[in-house]
Amino acid sequence: MFATLKQQLFRWQSDGSAPFRLGQRRIFIIPSRGGLLFALALIVMLLGAINYTLALGHALVFLLAGLGLTGMVHTFRNLYGMLIMPGRCEPVFVGETALFQLTLGNERSSPRLALELGVEEGKTVMAAVDALENTKTAIPVTATRRGWLTLPKVKMSTRYPLGMFYAWCYLQPAMRCLVYPQPVDSPLPAVSSTPNPGERSGDGGQEDFAGFRERQPADSPRHVAWKASARDTSNRPLLIKQFAGGGQLELQLNWARTDPAQSTESRLSILCGWVLAAEAAGALYALHLPDRQIPPGGGEQQRQRCLEALALVQP
Repeated sequence: MFATLKQQLFRWQSDGSAPFRLGQRRIFIIPSRGGLLFALALIVMLLGAINYTLALGHALVFLLAGLGLTGMVHTFRNLYGMLIMPGRCEPVFVGETALFQLTLGNERSSPRLALELGVEEGKTVMAAVDALENTKTAIPVTATRRGWLTLPKVKMSTRYPLGMFYAWCYLQPAMRCLVYPQPVDSPLPAVSSTPNPGERSGDGGQEDFAGFRERQPADSPRHVAWKASARDTSNRPLLIKQFAGGGQLELQLNWARTDPAQSTESRLSILCGWVLAAEAAGALYALHLPDRQIPPGGGEQQRQRCLEALALVQP
C-alpha cells in the first residue's frame, strides 16, 4: 500500500514524454540545519527580550522571524510552477556516462536560481533559469550494463535565497538511453570476397594478390601462405594471403567466430570492437548474430544498426 501511494505521489502524471508543471502538492519543504539554528537563536533572543522587557529586542526578534518566513516562501516559489520538458539521450557504451536532457521552463518575470538536480549521490548538476526563458540541463547517469537504461527518479532541490529552508521535488519522465556493449580492441576477422557476376580480375578469374597479414584464430588453414611463413624465421603467427579485385571485399562479423568459452557479454564486446574497427577502416561489413542478421553495408547508419543489434541481444 505504501509503495502504491509513493508511486502515485511521485509519478509524472502523464505518459512521461509531455511537459509537466510543478504544482504545490509536488513540492516538499523543511528547515535546513542553518534554519534550525536560526530558529533556536530567535527563541533565545525572545527569552532575553521578555526577561529584560526590551521593546527593541522584541522588534528585532519579530523582524528576523518575518525575514525567515519570507525566505521560506521564496524557497518554495523557486520551484513552484516550473515547467519541465523531457528531451533525448544519445547512446553510450557500457562504463560511460549517459546524459539525459531536460529543459526547464520559467514563465515568471523573476529568475529561478540555485537549482540542483541529480539521481546519484555525488553526481548532481546546478542550473538556473532566467526570467521568461528556458534552460537545458543534462542529468548524468552511469551506464553499468548494456540495453535500455531508464532514467531513474530525479530529485530537484533548492535552498535559495537564504539557505534556511530546503525544498525539493521528484521527477521521473519516461526517458531511456540505449547502452552499447563495452568494445574490446581485438584484430578483425579475415576478409571474404563476394564475387560480382560478369567481373573478372587477374589470371583465370582469380583475385589480384594484395599482400600478407598475420593469421587470426578464425582464419581457415587453406588461406595460410606456407612458403612465406617458412621464410619468416621469427616466432610470429603464420601469414595469410590477401587478395583484391574480382569482387567486393567485405567483412563477416560472425558470432560463431568468437570464443564459445567466453561469456555472452565478452563475445558481444568483441563484436562491438570489430564493428568500430571495421567502420574506422572504411570497410563493408555484415553482422551475424544468433537472432538477427544484418546485411553488408557501411557508413554511420550501418554502424548504428549493428551497435543497436548488439545492445539488444537477449542473454
